[in-house]
Amino acid sequence: MSLRIYNTLTRAVEDFSPLVPGQVRMYVCGMTIYDLCHIGHARMMMAFDVIQRWLKVSGYQVTYVRNITDIDDKIIKRAVERGITIRALTDEMIAAMNQDIGALGIEPPTLEPRATDYVPQMLQMIDTLEKKGLAYRSGNGDVNYAVRKFEGYGKLSGKSLDELRAGERVAVLDGKEDPLDFVLWKSAKPTEPDDAKWASDYGAGRPGWHIECSAMSCQTLGETFDIHGGGADLQFPHHENEIAQSEGANGKPLARFWVHNGFVRVDNEKMSKSLGNFFTIREVLAKYDAETVRFFIVRAHYRSALNYSDAHLDDARNALKRLYTALQSVRPELVEGPASTGSARTEIDWTDPFAARFKAAMDDDFGTPEAMAVLFDLAGEVNKTRSPELAGLLKALGACLGLLQNDPAAFLQAGAGLDEAAIQSLIEQRAAAKAGKNFAEADRIRQDLLARGIVLKDAPAGTTWEVGS
Repeated sequence: MSLRIYNTLTRAVEDFSPLVPGQVRMYVCGMTIYDLCHIGHARMMMAFDVIQRWLKVSGYQVTYVRNITDIDDKIIKRAVERGITIRALTDEMIAAMNQDIGALGIEPPTLEPRATDYVPQMLQMIDTLEKKGLAYRSGNGDVNYAVRKFEGYGKLSGKSLDELRAGERVAVLDGKEDPLDFVLWKSAKPTEPDDAKWASDYGAGRPGWHIECSAMSCQTLGETFDIHGGGADLQFPHHENEIAQSEGANGKPLARFWVHNGFVRVDNEKMSKSLGNFFTIREVLAKYDAETVRFFIVRAHYRSALNYSDAHLDDARNALKRLYTALQSVRPELVEGPASTGSARTEIDWTDPFAARFKAAMDDDFGTPEAMAVLFDLAGEVNKTRSPELAGLLKALGACLGLLQNDPAAFLQAGAGLDEAAIQSLIEQRAAAKAGKNFAEADRIRQDLLARGIVLKDAPAGTTWEVGS
């Protein structure tokens, strides 16, 4: 089966074929970078990390662009509050983002454009829209997009203009001809710092949020590209407005496939600071190891809602331990899996029944839940047959999802209350007790370790240990 992807624009799963055979161009809306990234951001970036990995495994050369919004009201406010420049704040937050998502194994995109580096391209697009009658200058110095003059507005959200107007929650601002109109260029306010202002034919100001992505995607990928992605919350108005801007200026479809990942909920409630259930990536990683967090996110389908809770993370840790236990018990015969650098070369035999099932799952709109089920079935077969070849296949298929590449013993032993030398000493004392037929002492040592969360596993080759549940 060829790759099929759910297209938000058509509301259907469609066969995927890129505009240029063998090459995929994908643009994903990234972070507005004024604070630490939270678990919702991790879910979005993880979803498209898995997508770009599978596209590479499928043999495509992928150009993956994920932008950074580094000028915005919240950024200006935070920089002023801290008494630092906008650039100092955004550089700091970008470094923090890269550290956090790097810990989760999220690979860097091919290109990561910053909005402030593309202001001339934004102004050029605004000028084109004005000349086409799709943009107008208001009395307060802003330049707005005239939504009702763009035929087809609402096609991504599936709503008519009248429906969107009826649901409009923002009052008409000075200078707007219609509540649905949105700003392309924001006139500078006297109270704003100088580094929040750019010179233009419209006067000093800065770009609106939506125009940033239209200009950056066109500049980096062309007027039409294969996949445009982001969180479900961006479908309207951000992505709807991108379509209006880009297609209004260029007269061509912006993207052939629109892909959106689902929301994150916390204990079945929407994650928000007001509810006190808001978690940064750093807060989560202080409590759970990075691969467990990655496993937890990846095993849910990217379009489904993801319910975050300690119980679900604990369950993810225990499930991942089952896979690593199989790899610890049988040394894998190494299979060359997909390289992290993006090479599509792989020695996985896709005719193998397990590999074929895995591929069918991933080719069906990146079906990670079904692909994960294959990994657990394969681990069961490894435990039963003790086959190094199957263990190698398990590790190689895990690599397609960015999983199972750590040392099994190191993963299973992580979080031990005792250091490794102390545990090994007790294992040796137990072995000596057993050799001297002092089974009561041997059992006491086992139970003492178990009380400290250390599980011993006896095997013909010797005794190993791991951290218990």
